[in-house]
Parts: sequence; C-alpha cells; structure tokens
Amino acid sequence: MTSATAHVWPDGAGVFTRLRLGFRAWRRTRPFWGGLLAMVAGLPILYFPYAHLTLGGLTVAMATTAGAGSLIIGLLMIVLGISAWFQPLIRVFCGVGVTILSLISIPISNLGGFLMGLLLGLVAGGLLCSWAPLKTPPAHARTAQVAAEATGALVAQSVAQPVVEETAETTEVPEAAEAAEVPETVEETPEAPEADQTPKSDDPTQELGATR
Repeated sequence: MTSATAHVWPDGAGVFTRLRLGFRAWRRTRPFWGGLLAMVAGLPILYFPYAHLTLGGLTVAMATTAGAGSLIIGLLMIVLGISAWFQPLIRVFCGVGVTILSLISIPISNLGGFLMGLLLGLVAGGLLCSWAPLKTPPAHARTAQVAAEATGALVAQSVAQPVVEETAETTEVPEAAEAAEVPETVEETPEAPEADQTPKSDDPTQELGATR
C-alpha cells in the first residue's frame, strides 16, 4: 500500500468538499487502514473477557483469569494503531507489535476475541509493515521533466504556427484572384480630324499673300 499525492481543491469548493479533500490528503500520507484495523481488532479482545451473556434468566460470564492481560492487549493494540496514524515513521514497529499481540491473545483472550480480533490484528500488522510513502523525485529528475514539458510546448507551438499561416494564405487567395482580374477594355472610336475652316480660293495670288 502506498500513498498518493494530494490534489488541490478548486476555488469554488464548499466546506464539505474542502474537509473531504483535506481528510483524503491527510489519510494518504500515513498508514490509515492499518492503524484503523489495529484499533478495531483491539475492541473484541478488550470486550469479551468482561462481557456477560444473558440467556433468559441465566447469566453467563465469559470472564477468565487472564482478564487483566486481555485488557492490556486490547489497549496496546489501540495505542499502536493511533501511534501509526500520527507517527508514520514507527509503522514497522507498530505492525510487528500488533501481530505479536494478536497471537498472544489466542490463549489469553478467548481465542483472540473469538477469532475476530485475531484475524483483524494479523491483517492490520501486515498493512502497517508493508505501507510506504511515495518517494520524492530527485532534483535532476524534476528539472528534466520541466525541460521535457517546455520542449513539448515549443514543438506544439511550432506545429500549430504553419497551420495558422496556411489558413491565412488560403483566405488571401480569393482576394488576390479578384484583384488579378483583367479590367474590361472600352473601345474608343477615333475622332475625326477637324476640317480646316479657312476658305480656299481659286486665285493663287491670294494664297501667296495669305502665306506672306
């Protein structure tokens, strides 16, 4: 069993959501289930030697001569479970202690609380011994990860830029085609030259005088 990193809750989260996510973050940083099962296993070991069963008018006492030993075993298992919650560094010690106390409760506390406390205690000891927190990545690994993410972002940007340019060119092509259309030519009829309005005479002497 390993822990997981805690997620940051959203900005608009309510009180219940914040409490739930905060509890989940706290639970994932310690052997929560192993400690919980250790405390639950201590309850039947602690209770049955002092319990009285009433059948009609007959009272049956299940107390044994080792009632004090059952009390100590049950309390120790509960204390070890709580210690594993708030001091995860001693989880292996707590797991070994819970396992040994569960085995000792077989002859002392009515077969370990009628096998209920025995089985739960063995499972809790195994969970406490096997739990380990996640290892934080070294500094060079984090730097490499950041560099890889930056490289990926640059590659994605370089791939997206030609696509944008291509779409821009395709939108400019129709405009260029419209601008490249040949304008209509208008045929102009040539104007006739203006006729000379000076009257002509048949007398050559008059023409010489006019030219002089």
